[in-house]
Amino acid sequence: MKKHALKQPEPAGSTQAVGLAQWTTCGGCAAKWGAGPLDRLLATLASQSADRSLLVGLDAFDDAAVLALHDDLALVSTTDFFPPMVAEPADYGAIAAANACSDVFAMGGRVVLALNIAAFPEHLPDQVIDAVLSSAAGVVAEAGGVVAGGHTIRSNEPVFGLAVQGLVHPDRILTKRAARAGQAVVLSKPLGTGIVLQGGGEDDRRAAVAGMRALNRRASAALQALGTAVGAVTDVTGYGLCGHGWEVAERSGVSLVLDARALPLYPGALDAAARGVRTGGDRRNREHLSGHVESTTTAAREAIAFDPQTSGGLLATVDVAAVADLADAGFVPVGEVAAGAARVVLG
Repeated sequence: MKKHALKQPEPAGSTQAVGLAQWTTCGGCAAKWGAGPLDRLLATLASQSADRSLLVGLDAFDDAAVLALHDDLALVSTTDFFPPMVAEPADYGAIAAANACSDVFAMGGRVVLALNIAAFPEHLPDQVIDAVLSSAAGVVAEAGGVVAGGHTIRSNEPVFGLAVQGLVHPDRILTKRAARAGQAVVLSKPLGTGIVLQGGGEDDRRAAVAGMRALNRRASAALQALGTAVGAVTDVTGYGLCGHGWEVAERSGVSLVLDARALPLYPGALDAAARGVRTGGDRRNREHLSGHVESTTTAAREAIAFDPQTSGGLLATVDVAAVADLADAGFVPVGEVAAGAARVVLG
């Protein structure tokens, strides 16, 4: 793969000659560390966190850190960045921003501030970098916040993301560890971004890109409006539906029983999965979840459940009576929470 054999920059304002995904060997949230190595690292770091004002940290870590500022106000802090998984710079910036803001929304917070984290090749055309940064800033503004700076370094491989800060009431924090037996499991976005980008048709990829650019702000607001009817909440990213579902099951001490045929899918995802299209993250996710997932569904639907997602939807458990209230925010019921040993059941 020739990462750096680019044509001369096109005239200002043109980004068509630069296919960003060709500059990297692994893009999007599929580039995340495997969950196993990360768990071992975080277990070591957690022992160093003893601040009582840290409401959510590395001990039973969640989607973001939460630090109490006052009795009625807490700071939500997160960061996320990755190499490009799409060709168009504006799409890359928007997806990276939506993905980074998602952790704040998953915690029940509102976005207020973001800082760019950027590593670009020196000979990447200026208009490409401008498109990435401008698009990201637009999405952060749509999320309710502002980009107020950041840091940029030289790198042979493009990497971009943001550190995002949000605010939440300490009594209204949403976490992965509050699922209750008898609740329904709901999901706010379709699945299959990794598989579609790897092997879907052009129209399929466009649909996936549009979904990845979309914020989880509305979905989060819908969950917050339910109050105590909400149990656990997380977003579905690099560890796939099964991986993030397992986090909810393990932290809550319950079984997540998912109906594979009820899962919302991006166009082309099932067809590509049936043809054997897989990403490198599929294998890592399966290895980490060995012994934690029981599957009786087809190989194609199982692959979608393990598929690494970039800027995926919110996965939540809610009281059954509240499911209908979430439909306008894009949520689809995909399973139920059952009592018993922590596990994910995919049937």
